[in-house]
Amino acid sequence: MTSTRHRRAIAVAGFFASIPALAACGAGFEANTNKAYAPTEAGVLMQDDGSTRTYGDKGIMISQAFVLGPDSGQQIAAGSSAPLHLTIVNRESAPDTLMGIASADGQLSSVTLPAPVPLLNDQAAKTPQATVDGLKEPLLGGESLKLTLQFANAGDITMWVPVVTRSREFATLPPAPTPTPTSLPTAPADTSGTTGTTPTPTGTPAG
Repeated sequence: MTSTRHRRAIAVAGFFASIPALAACGAGFEANTNKAYAPTEAGVLMQDDGSTRTYGDKGIMISQAFVLGPDSGQQIAAGSSAPLHLTIVNRESAPDTLMGIASADGQLSSVTLPAPVPLLNDQAAKTPQATVDGLKEPLLGGESLKLTLQFANAGDITMWVPVVTRSREFATLPPAPTPTPTSLPTAPADTSGTTGTTPTPTGTPAG
């Protein structure tokens, strides 16, 4: 085989090897909620004990999971919030519901899930406006947060969720909203010490 043909063979092999990754990107974070699940989508690795890798648990598949971190070179301060993006597929025939999310190892105070997320059979559902709140340490990007997903039927499923910087394909996603400072109520004015003319007592003069 000539060197030119050899290079072409490598290029074709590389293209076919990239097809699963391209399919996964095609159903990325801009995909619609309750979208039919494509079996070719990449699954998120939930557990890895060195000998067994788990990409699904109790009929639940996570086709995408990440926490949106800061812009490149920046950080999200401790005590702040960051957006949480999950795409979940229920492989069981019976419907399920994501009821809540909690921190599994104390890396943050709480997770906000505005409403339960219904999970129909073989349809991808997202977690819109979910956030991780009260970060114990600043986020730079590249970290992982251990979260427990709480399902009505499947029960609790714990997994690591990576923190990605807000760059490249994630650059257009909005960061977590900045809390609006709460104005302290103004105390009412103290009128007990009001100054003025002291009224003269009235009465019948002595005669």
